[in-house]
Amino acid sequence: MKKKIIVLLTVLCGIFLVPSVTHADEKTKESTNTTTENNPTGFEYRIEYPENQIAEGGGLDLKMTPSQKQTVNIIIKNTGDNPLTLVVELNSTKTNSQGVLEWGPSIVAKDSSLKYDFVDLVKVPSEITVKAKSEGKIPVEITMPEVSYDGVIAGGIRMMMKDQGEVDKNATIINRYANLIGVLLKETSTPVQPELKMNKVYAGLSNYRGSIFINYSNINAIFVSDMSVEAQIFGKDSDEVLYDKKQSNMNMAPNSQITIPVSLEGEEMKAGDYRAKIVAKIGEKKWEWTEEFTITKEEADQFNQEDVGVIQERGIDWQLIAMIAGGGVVLSVAVFFGIRTLNKKKQRKLAEARKRQKKAHKSVNEKESRPEKKKTKSATRQAKETKNK
Repeated sequence: MKKKIIVLLTVLCGIFLVPSVTHADEKTKESTNTTTENNPTGFEYRIEYPENQIAEGGGLDLKMTPSQKQTVNIIIKNTGDNPLTLVVELNSTKTNSQGVLEWGPSIVAKDSSLKYDFVDLVKVPSEITVKAKSEGKIPVEITMPEVSYDGVIAGGIRMMMKDQGEVDKNATIINRYANLIGVLLKETSTPVQPELKMNKVYAGLSNYRGSIFINYSNINAIFVSDMSVEAQIFGKDSDEVLYDKKQSNMNMAPNSQITIPVSLEGEEMKAGDYRAKIVAKIGEKKWEWTEEFTITKEEADQFNQEDVGVIQERGIDWQLIAMIAGGGVVLSVAVFFGIRTLNKKKQRKLAEARKRQKKAHKSVNEKESRPEKKKTKSATRQAKETKNK
């Protein structure tokens, strides 16, 4: 069986402060293009901030106008003795299941409310090579939407060395280091309020454990902070709480969705009709939803087979053992009576054969004894005839 290799991507963020949402702000470090403990990324960078930068330091926070085009340069410094090649990637900001913002690569789906995607508005070269002991630049080309846009468009620029050394084929975890620059694009100062919208409730697996997933969206172009959620799962026509979950201190990116798993706590998933009650709060605002959903038998069987919690809880399957033992007993009885029947048939055939052999033997004896009697009779007759003479 092939070993699974887990790539652990450590992101060193050079991002910023947005209202009520705090991100790391890393200062530039002196470094070489070799990975070291003090500077694992192997390079250093600085941003040439334009005049329309809103917040000082950190990432890019730009005030722009409709249809405006602008290029901002990121300067890469290579102080090493060898050329340095960086891979550059763009990502829109999303929200993971823990309520943590993701500025880098993410498996979270794009939300349908995202009208203007960061990756469609910004362009960067996919790679850049910087000679030894010199500087290079990454041009960040921005083109804003033609129409006026309230709120914020958010994304991240990730920079990572293309060659970070040979990969150990026997390793199960591989460290990859990158720098990440957050970008905010704004056109107006019009206040935007968060608005949450329920999408769906459905069954599935979270980390190979049965769960009920609550999926909803922040459909406005504003960051959400200090959000809390409480979810309860009931039978469709029951008031008994089967499973529940409370989660707080969560953030959401603009125009993004979040999928929160409610664990079944190792219990087997059962097919049927259910009802979910969800309450989400952001400050004084509150959203309440009641959603009905169905788990089919096919879904329940599939997820139970893959659920490591269910497998562990089952332990020894006594029912299966009893079925096997019962089958063994039935098979043993069947074999016993089968052998007994065969033995009886065999004995019957043997008895019949003996009987036929005995009869045949008797018949032979009778044939052998008949001539002697005739001979005896003739001799007697001859004696009588001699006497008469």
